Amino acid sequence: MILAAGRGERMRPLTDRTPKPLLTVGGIPLIEHTIGRLRSAGYRELVVNIAHLGDQIEERLGTGEQLGVVIRYSREPPGALETAGGIREALPWLGSTPFLVINGDVWCDHSLRPPVLDSAAMAHLVLVANPAYHPGGDFTLETGRVGLSEAPRYTFSGIGWYRPELFAGLARGRQPLAPVLRAAIADGQVTGELHARTWIDIGTPDRLLELDRQYRKKNPDVPG
Repeated sequence: MILAAGRGERMRPLTDRTPKPLLTVGGIPLIEHTIGRLRSAGYRELVVNIAHLGDQIEERLGTGEQLGVVIRYSREPPGALETAGGIREALPWLGSTPFLVINGDVWCDHSLRPPVLDSAAMAHLVLVANPAYHPGGDFTLETGRVGLSEAPRYTFSGIGWYRPELFAGLARGRQPLAPVLRAAIADGQVTGELHARTWIDIGTPDRLLELDRQYRKKNPDVPG
């Protein structure tokens, strides 16, 4: 599942008329870069949740056939349902086994190949080194288990695998992900890994511009 329903407030005014997933790097929409990585990792069936200017996303991606995948759209009300609420709404399409959820505004070279979740794990999170704008991090990671202590913490990348049971008991409607994760972490039900390579939260126009510059530098044949 690709999370693509957010308003993108920090990206304004770029997102006033263009949904954040359709902002481009190297002339290619962010969401198409993500779909390409998912396809390379073996994923063929995707759910994309949409709200703000979602019709533009659906019009651009269509059924996904031209990108080598099959896309279903989970349409959310104005204001969207937040992360856990969006996942809860899409559960009928996500199957009965662990599934991947990735934020539509991250740029990461993780392989995206699924981990093997142990029998006690309800989720597996990819953590990264803390960026300058989030120095405190989110969670600890000790011997493959995600924790909540005050030990050195890492930042949640927005990439995780989840069992559907983690969300099945939630009421439908707006639900943030953090409380759901924290409850599962407190119960020892979340594993994790540290990704030490490229990860960028494309949260502001400046970060988008810098990523586009770096991408074009590495790919000089990309049209200007």
